[in-house]
Amino acid sequence: MSKLELSMSVGNYDRTQALFDGRAQIEGCNVHAVPLEPEEAFHRAFRYGEFDITEISMSSHMMTTARGDNQYVAVPAFLSRVFRQSGIYVRTDRGIEHPHDLRGRVIGVPEYQITANVWIRGILEDEYGVKPSEIHWRRGGVEEGGREERAPISLPDSIDLQQIPNDKTLSGMLESGEIDGYIGARAPSCFLRGAPHVGRLFKNYIESEQDYFRRTRIFPIMHMVGIRKSLVEKYPWLPVSVYKAFLTAKNLAVKELDEICHLAVTLPWMVHHHNEAKRLMGADYWPYGLEANQHVIETFSRYHYGQGLSTRQVAPEELFARSSLDLSKI
Repeated sequence: MSKLELSMSVGNYDRTQALFDGRAQIEGCNVHAVPLEPEEAFHRAFRYGEFDITEISMSSHMMTTARGDNQYVAVPAFLSRVFRQSGIYVRTDRGIEHPHDLRGRVIGVPEYQITANVWIRGILEDEYGVKPSEIHWRRGGVEEGGREERAPISLPDSIDLQQIPNDKTLSGMLESGEIDGYIGARAPSCFLRGAPHVGRLFKNYIESEQDYFRRTRIFPIMHMVGIRKSLVEKYPWLPVSVYKAFLTAKNLAVKELDEICHLAVTLPWMVHHHNEAKRLMGADYWPYGLEANQHVIETFSRYHYGQGLSTRQVAPEELFARSSLDLSKI
């Protein structure tokens, strides 16, 4: 039997590297892999459905699943996870010292729907009582003008979301003081350049994020792996094969982090940082599979629906091919 020819686009992470170099293969498939930055992969997936297997935004996937028009079905391999207390940037000359100081402020977002911002707004409300309706949101490109939502959204009337002019950027507006802050997955260039009066809201963000994990046991999920829905219907064996390959790739990457003879990552104390993460978060601190991540996805689903991005609250298992959730029984 000839192998199934598939296209794939995921980020070139340590946890996907084995899929690109051939150490982890998808059974029964010849995979033509293209490494892309997540934003480009998401745009090409959700606008044009270009790839058979692709990294997908959890927010966009949840939104399209709730509407019933999702082109992809996921497997529980979570390619990107990031604590997001680090993703809130503010003017330091406006008296914004604590999260409650964000009430009534004008805050920029590259897109309202992106997963990082859903997590940040949810954390602000759950942890500090700051509701999305208490902030004035301004949307646009961080470094290049004209960015809009990758998929249509319909928000409650209580949300003030306005598009900035196409000839402006959020980084430029933050630096000039036209907005009070910015939240997003990437640091704005004005912060990276050390522009005056621009800083993080959580100055000691690592301690804040570690404390958040100790209390909630949540390591926020950003991206997962999607397979073209029509392919799953035609080849029901495909989700398990895809999931097994991604799990193998992640396990190979984690094994390399323990190797002190030759460092796999360009960090002098890589093994020390790896051991510190295990002490705080457990041996499998980046778990795949639904069971270990049920509470994380349930929390995100509550945020997503509460923020008006989902038409209903999606149950975690709805996001995934059912066969990929039963590997413990194989």
